[in-house]
Amino acid sequence: MGQTLTEKILDDHLVEGELETGEEIGIEIDQVLTQDTTGTLVWLQFEALGLDEVQTELAAQYCDHQTYQFDFKNTDDHRFLRSAAGTFGAHFSRPGNGICHNVHKENFAAPGKTLLGSDSHTPTPGGLGELAIGSGGLDVAVAMGGGPYYIEMPEVVNVRLEGELPEWSTAKDVILEMLRRLSVKGGVGKIFEYTGPGADSLSVPERTTITNMGTELGATSSLFGTDEKTKDYLSRQGREDEYVELTPDDDAAYDDEIVIDLSDLEPLIACPSMPDNVVPVGEVAGETVEQVIVGSCTNGGYEDILPAAKMLEGREINKKTEMIVAPGSKQASEILAREGWTAEMMAAGVNFSEATCGACIGIGHVPASDSVSLRTFNRNFEGRSGIEDDNVYLCSPEVAAAAALKGEIVDPRDLADELGDLEDPGFEMPDQYDGSKADLIAPDEAVDDGLIKGPNIGDVPLKDPLDAHLEGEVHLKMDDNITTDHIIPATQDILMYRSNIPKLSEFTLSRVDDTFAERALEGDGGFLVAGENYGQGSSREHAALCPMYLGIEGVLAQSFARIHKANLFNFGLLPLTIDEETYGKIEQGDDIEIVDDVSEAVDSGQEEFTIRVNDDWEATGHLDASERERRILSAGGKLSLTRQQYKDEGTGATPADD
Repeated sequence: MGQTLTEKILDDHLVEGELETGEEIGIEIDQVLTQDTTGTLVWLQFEALGLDEVQTELAAQYCDHQTYQFDFKNTDDHRFLRSAAGTFGAHFSRPGNGICHNVHKENFAAPGKTLLGSDSHTPTPGGLGELAIGSGGLDVAVAMGGGPYYIEMPEVVNVRLEGELPEWSTAKDVILEMLRRLSVKGGVGKIFEYTGPGADSLSVPERTTITNMGTELGATSSLFGTDEKTKDYLSRQGREDEYVELTPDDDAAYDDEIVIDLSDLEPLIACPSMPDNVVPVGEVAGETVEQVIVGSCTNGGYEDILPAAKMLEGREINKKTEMIVAPGSKQASEILAREGWTAEMMAAGVNFSEATCGACIGIGHVPASDSVSLRTFNRNFEGRSGIEDDNVYLCSPEVAAAAALKGEIVDPRDLADELGDLEDPGFEMPDQYDGSKADLIAPDEAVDDGLIKGPNIGDVPLKDPLDAHLEGEVHLKMDDNITTDHIIPATQDILMYRSNIPKLSEFTLSRVDDTFAERALEGDGGFLVAGENYGQGSSREHAALCPMYLGIEGVLAQSFARIHKANLFNFGLLPLTIDEETYGKIEQGDDIEIVDDVSEAVDSGQEEFTIRVNDDWEATGHLDASERERRILSAGGKLSLTRQQYKDEGTGATPADD
């Protein structure tokens, strides 16, 4: 039996386990990336491991979220990150150089490599044939130290693309169609492998739009094979020598198959406030639009912005609509400016943003109250834009530009008929991606050889080993699909404390209940209870670390998002799965006791735990954990366990050794 492309790459990097669905495997990591909202903890944890330098082939530190540096805390963090990259041997991308996924794709992503990143959209380079996975920062720190990355072998799903995209339909519509079919939970435990003649028809930038938003499906990763389109893209980036041919075997066996005929796709749009709330654009046409933003790591490349620029050429945006272009990288900005498109868009009434995550996480360009914002981003979770009760739609650059011209949501095909001289702008790449590399500092160009810590940069708190007895109040009961944005909001006024866990923890779950943090800190232990898909969204480990700091002992949920569940283990929080009936009966304020000797049960491999509620009734919680995850949980978290392992092996030091 032949192998899928996923299996080929995993097999080439396998250091532990077997490639059987559901079995835990350990893989060697070639490249790592981190960004400024997660990177400070990554490097503090790497420092705590006592290692002298990065062990992976390549490590890259990007500053892309808090680039505006509203406060000295942001600037101090960036200086610390620069010093960490210089001290330990990583590339450093300065604030304003671009979003990590875009800059990494342009400079480092390579076919057949493995990439681990502390950002949930790390799978973006899957469009280049790189197996890229998002994780918590502690997993990245350990991988940088040369340790394997552990994951349950996902199901591999063949997404067979037939046909070719018709006019006005784009790669964004392909992934929106996937979300419409599968939902934000439909990819959990899966890697989507795109094959077929339709996949062959797509360029690398189009493929990376799809792999980027595969994260919204809950997928572990998404992957395309390599071909002449891949070679052509790498050549335009000046990296043709990194091309490797990678395809699945003809007789590869997949766990499932999905077929999409690209020729049947029409312009789609995700309505507020979830990426899977997808309908044809025509179904919501006529909705007044006050803000349009083209950009982000999903649609912020030169190729994404150019179609909007062509549509705006010689025209002006509607007087009641504000339009912003937020490039994914400075490279995209530079090429557009050199070709005159920046001036063309400015003449049409467009404002330009720095190349940053910015508006995608509610930092800048916050929509007005009671208004509609159309964005080419990947997420539209309620409140993520920076204002509660927002109305954010997700769409392609073509649909966004059409709305800016019309002042309302409109199918671009209908607008073309109305205007008479508006043509489908099509897809186009520059002959060469020749932007400056001045803001990308290689390890041999480092300007620092020691860590520089400002007053807001603290230590990483550690949890004690797992207790035998866990008991406490249900401090908060939550609904389905609670995101990491709910747990730790990403707005600038909060994320400036990402290196100061005691302060950051004050905002934990504030978007669900602003009294939670104070109540949890005053309580003696306690639990969180949630419905389905708890912890979906970003990879930020703060969403596990801060509840741990506040004294939370465990989370009872109907199901967990992959990265967040791993983060709960990494910080010593017990994740128990409960059934729908148990979830319905438990109330906020109830007293929970885990009847078993928890530490002994975890160590022995016990899967079912008895939950006693109010000394009145009992239910069963399930612990789905590998032997390795149980060791992490028992030790009080991955940092404590790994430090001890490195100390025993003589490869690292703990603070006590210093």
